[in-house]
Amino acid sequence: WAGTIIDFGSCAPMGAFVKLFRQFEIDLGMVDARGPMGMAKWDHIQALGRLPHVAAQWHKRHGKPFDDHDVDKLYEIFTPMNAAIVADFADFIPGALEATHRIRERGLKIGSTTGYNRPIMDIVTPIAARGGYVPDNLVCAGDLVAGRPTPLMMYRSFADLGVWPPATVVKVDDTGVGIEEGINAGTWTVGLAVSGNSVGLPLADWEALPASRQQELRSAATTKLREAGAHFVIDSVADILPVLDEIESRLKAGQTP
Repeated sequence: WAGTIIDFGSCAPMGAFVKLFRQFEIDLGMVDARGPMGMAKWDHIQALGRLPHVAAQWHKRHGKPFDDHDVDKLYEIFTPMNAAIVADFADFIPGALEATHRIRERGLKIGSTTGYNRPIMDIVTPIAARGGYVPDNLVCAGDLVAGRPTPLMMYRSFADLGVWPPATVVKVDDTGVGIEEGINAGTWTVGLAVSGNSVGLPLADWEALPASRQQELRSAATTKLREAGAHFVIDSVADILPVLDEIESRLKAGQTP
């Protein structure tokens, strides 16, 4: 959702992660906070705590290594903290709503997986619905025994939507771990270079950049997503329709992901 359909730049979780660790006297930079984006938030917190410089701070401040009990404690604080601000970052990414309408006109279904848990999505989904976006299913972090990069949330989506084989599915995501989720599920994958976590800028900040700097950031983000396995990389979901045409042509030619 964030960085794909809503929340240009995937900004809502970032401040919450930094604030969360600050409560425990740990300095966490925004770049570090973005690193595991796309994971379930419990896994995200665990990954942040295992960063060498974060782990060293934790040991110094708290007199013991960072462990899963600490993850549990931070996660309990993080969920209401993120829930309190997520509504402020629920604007649609430009062109996303129009793209989803066009996708439905093609007779396609729209499934969704997310690194957000149910309590957070209970806030987000009504806001999106009022704006006209209601996907055909929703699989949240915590619904299954494991999330990204495993394909389990995608498998649940296959079952919910009644779609098969995986080659008929297109996974669209702004994070490397989300692309890996699609690869592991056997689907086509489309990375979003500009609208999401890879660039990580609010829309106004992105638009204020000179074209040369935009291209530098776009190229770096594209490289990251390609390295994660993305078959295609576009700026945002607003650019998805030509990619769907290309995938349809490849499927007709007998190609699979």
